[in-house]
Amino acid sequence: MKPINIGLLGLGTVGGGTVSVLKRNAGEITRRAGREIQIRAASARDLERARICDTEGIQLTTRSFDIVNDPDIDIIVELIGGISPAKELVLAALDNGKHVVTANKALIALHGNEIFAKAREKGLMVAFEAAVAGGIPIIKAIREGLAGNTVEWLAGIINGTCNFILTEMREKGRDFADVLSEAQALGYAEADPTFDVEGIDAAHKLTILASIAFGIPLQFDKVYVEGITGITAMDVAYAEALGYRIKLLGIARRAPEGIELRVHPTLIPERRLIANVNGVMNAVLVKGDAVGPTLYYGAGAGAEPTASSVVADIIDVVRTLTSDPENRVPHLAFQPGAIAEMAILPITEVETAYYLRLSAADQPGVLADVTRILANRGISIEAILQKEPPPGESQLPVILLTHKVRERELNAAIALIEALPTIGGPVKRIRMETLG
Repeated sequence: MKPINIGLLGLGTVGGGTVSVLKRNAGEITRRAGREIQIRAASARDLERARICDTEGIQLTTRSFDIVNDPDIDIIVELIGGISPAKELVLAALDNGKHVVTANKALIALHGNEIFAKAREKGLMVAFEAAVAGGIPIIKAIREGLAGNTVEWLAGIINGTCNFILTEMREKGRDFADVLSEAQALGYAEADPTFDVEGIDAAHKLTILASIAFGIPLQFDKVYVEGITGITAMDVAYAEALGYRIKLLGIARRAPEGIELRVHPTLIPERRLIANVNGVMNAVLVKGDAVGPTLYYGAGAGAEPTASSVVADIIDVVRTLTSDPENRVPHLAFQPGAIAEMAILPITEVETAYYLRLSAADQPGVLADVTRILANRGISIEAILQKEPPPGESQLPVILLTHKVRERELNAAIALIEALPTIGGPVKRIRMETLG
């Protein structure tokens, strides 16, 4: 059988890792795929730049569309990132009858519905395992390994930058801005870290996970997104004192009224395995009705961990090149005609428990006023932590942990609490999940 020719778009960190893995493991990959896989051509913005991989034998070009239009190339591997020109290149590749492998979470989250429709029309595959959680094969696990389950919920640490920052804040008592600067120096965070620390990157990934878990269209615009920039060392320390750890979680859950899609900082009981995922590592916890909770852990980024998923997708495509397109694993796990529109709940309709931190006057009756307001809204308290005011200060920090409540009820209660003359400044709120 003739070898399968790959066209690689992008020779950055993941592209270089993909070249290295394909070359180093060529013999093992051929045994698994049943055919030799070789990189025929690769594109990069700067051909003179030093590479982390050996490009000998690969045609290099700055013109990505030349690779997409090359009739001798069978599979396009898109590792450019971003939306444009990645979207145009992927659609052109499909129009030219080429299968596609991509690690581009933003592209899939925002334009996957259109791309998959084009692929079905052409009888082609678009594989995207590396788009979520780097080297963790979470998409294959949900789409294939858990295919016999009704997925009830999933929760994931799916942004390594935020996890590194929160880990450093907890372990060393450092402030957010200080740790962010270190993350940038180490290459964990971009010069403009907005996509990471504001939760947008995690929301792209959650969009994809929710779609394959529940059989719903990709709907990034309906994800509630809240980042970690408002988390203080004080909140991290108080959470620890109460037996919790703060993680940025992407959460998708079936509820009677619809589907919850939300990304936000979350208190998790420290006894949970996922609460002990530290540094830049990723983890996804999936609860199926038959299997129960399952945890998937590993490197969420990096050259070769992500390349591991890219190359696995390439092998999957090669294995199915001769199969009937109607009998391949569907892109979003469910058969195209079975993708269902389900209501996506606004965050105000989500029920969860909460951590509340407020600054209260150091005088009698203040806590009674607060608890009365909560009780009037049907909000019960699980725990209270009250600290002595700092020297010379008249306000003391009070921490409340609530039982589960609908967010709109909590919003109303917080507004009344903040209006009390004895409460200084806004109430800090962080959602809590037991993940039991």
